[in-house]
Amino acid sequence: MQSVVSFERDKRIFGDLATADAHALAKAFEARTIAKAQHLARQGDPDAKEYILLSGKMVSLIGDAEGREVCVGFFVGPCVITPNLARTAGATSLVSLRAETDGHAASVDATGLLDLMRGSSAIEDWANAVLRAELARKTSREWSLAALKAKERLEWFRSVYPDHETLFNHSQIASFLGMTPVTLSRLRNPGGE
Repeated sequence: MQSVVSFERDKRIFGDLATADAHALAKAFEARTIAKAQHLARQGDPDAKEYILLSGKMVSLIGDAEGREVCVGFFVGPCVITPNLARTAGATSLVSLRAETDGHAASVDATGLLDLMRGSSAIEDWANAVLRAELARKTSREWSLAALKAKERLEWFRSVYPDHETLFNHSQIASFLGMTPVTLSRLRNPGGE
């Protein structure tokens, strides 16, 4: 199984943290294997964890009472998953985090990460940078949904997530972009009716 410590120098996860801080942070995370369709968190369930996707693909979904799901995030390991603060309310998950492939993930209690942040200004800066980056991604998506036409949203998606069209289910991409799968298909193949 992959260990988080093996990723401690990976800038996609730990940025520019000094070796000692990256090592301390990596040691706090517990790694495990995840199977395709397995959830790290489920919407409506308690969730007090921070997650790193070490390998594989994952989506963040919001479901409704009729069972419809809207994709609100894509993750390709290795990467940090949306911070707990930005995906929970009252210690309850607002989203489901579902693996789209087999892979490996790691978790730490959010309070454990807070303790590490209190003990190291570098780790605190890293965590704040992760949160700022996530808020920037969410703001960018929100703006594109509100301000861009469907074709422009697809162009925005391709510029921000250049490989994701080949990595993720097109119905998830369509929901992420606020359009139907049929609309996405027509935009992807403008001459093929």
